Amino acid sequence: MPIALTLLPRTVMIGTFIVTFCLLMAAVGRGMGETYAVFLLPLSSEMGWERAGVASVFAAFIMAMGVFSPLSGHLFDRYGARFVYMVGIACLGVGYCLTGSLNALWQFYLCMGLLNGFGAALIWQVPAQSLISRWFDKNLATAISFAYAGYGFGLLALAPIAQLLIHSHGWRGAYQYFGIAILCLLPLVAIIPWKRIEQGAPGNPRRTKAGRAEGGYSLREALGTRVFWAMFVIYFMTSMAIFGVSIQSVTYLIERGFDSLEAAGAFGIAGMLSFAGMFLTGVAADRYGRPLVATISYVLTIIGVCGLASLQFVPEKLLVFAWVIPYGLSMGARGPIITTLMAKLFHGRGLGAIYGMTIMGQGVGAGISAWGGGLIYDLTGGYNLTFSISIISALFCIALFWLVPEIRYGRIDAVAKKPE
Repeated sequence: MPIALTLLPRTVMIGTFIVTFCLLMAAVGRGMGETYAVFLLPLSSEMGWERAGVASVFAAFIMAMGVFSPLSGHLFDRYGARFVYMVGIACLGVGYCLTGSLNALWQFYLCMGLLNGFGAALIWQVPAQSLISRWFDKNLATAISFAYAGYGFGLLALAPIAQLLIHSHGWRGAYQYFGIAILCLLPLVAIIPWKRIEQGAPGNPRRTKAGRAEGGYSLREALGTRVFWAMFVIYFMTSMAIFGVSIQSVTYLIERGFDSLEAAGAFGIAGMLSFAGMFLTGVAADRYGRPLVATISYVLTIIGVCGLASLQFVPEKLLVFAWVIPYGLSMGARGPIITTLMAKLFHGRGLGAIYGMTIMGQGVGAGISAWGGGLIYDLTGGYNLTFSISIISALFCIALFWLVPEIRYGRIDAVAKKPE
């Protein structure tokens, strides 16, 4: 069923616009950040840094994005969408413009890490989940997954562009061009009628009267539930399964004999497949249940990691698709499942902050994984330990989806006792 059919006829246009806008913000906030894998080797070559040092910049970015997510939720709940999107876009645009003139590692931590991580936290998951859940109900996972797929769309579009810009203008010029393009989005965000959009669709249980949610759980109350911490751990372990591998993938392929454009292209194809994977996962979760669909997704991650590792032993370039296809289809696919569950269990005045707090788990896990992957390479000269950690983390997440009742059955007893 097309997403638009889940809305009343007079709200179809608004609902479609919201999903499309959130898709664009995912591409800018998260997809652009993921292109760091393309910049990793040029940075390492020019700066003379060890692999752990270069990877730690991305680790700082992804960790900052997670750590600032609770603040993003609080700001959204209190000041609304226009404020968080404009501040977020401004931070990202300025951050990428400044990155082109940096010369010291600590400057990258401040600019690429803190500033860009804060900007990405403001414009990606937290506001998207809050807005979309007010406009879609029955097929909420489908709608959220479509918007989340912007992460893959951004990676698909921006990774090859980044590689071309690096070839023609160097990595510094590439970042400055990206920063200018992002700042051009500010007028678009300024003229959007946010008051109408923030209210939500008529008949939606999460609709608000004046653009501010009421009732439901507060962040403090949510912290006392088992399901909150289970989802926090799932986000953390999923990041451990993904980021240590993904940030090193382009460099790993180059070391296996691929040229830089081939490696970036393979990474871009994985991004394209993640676009499809996130959307298909959301549709399947609406129909077949969270545990089964999540399990299939994690199994695909494991297969992809094994495929990437096999290139060490079978130097056949076509084997790269044993990584690209399953790994790409599973990248980011768990996010819509957890996001939908949280929107239904914790909708109300604290949803943005609650969801932001769980994403902190994602940021911390991703930061540790990305930095750890570089450190493991420096210490061992290879990636096999990183591959093993990825597989073990995925298996742990599968267990949580089946063993935690609130996640398996999609309900929490205390919800019935909370005020609407």
